[in-house]
Amino acid sequence: MANTPQAKKRIRRNANRAEINTARVSRIRTFVKKVEAAIEGGNKEEAKAALQAAQPEMARGVARGVLHKNTVARKMSRLTKRVAAL
Repeated sequence: MANTPQAKKRIRRNANRAEINTARVSRIRTFVKKVEAAIEGGNKEEAKAALQAAQPEMARGVARGVLHKNTVARKMSRLTKRVAAL
């Protein structure tokens, strides 16, 4: 258990940040799932639009520090490749 005031504050802060970060990652996953659903459906225009919406969200996840830069680059690359193959 934390004894010092700064350690107690850090525990409160970490709990708040974890909640926010979880919501951010969840939001990003939802955008990615929309792209994947459009790809599965075979609708190229819908997939392109979903990818255009997902890319800034994924980039924002990197900027906020909730996802690693290379992870997002890899996922964007793979999704783009799949959309182009339709």
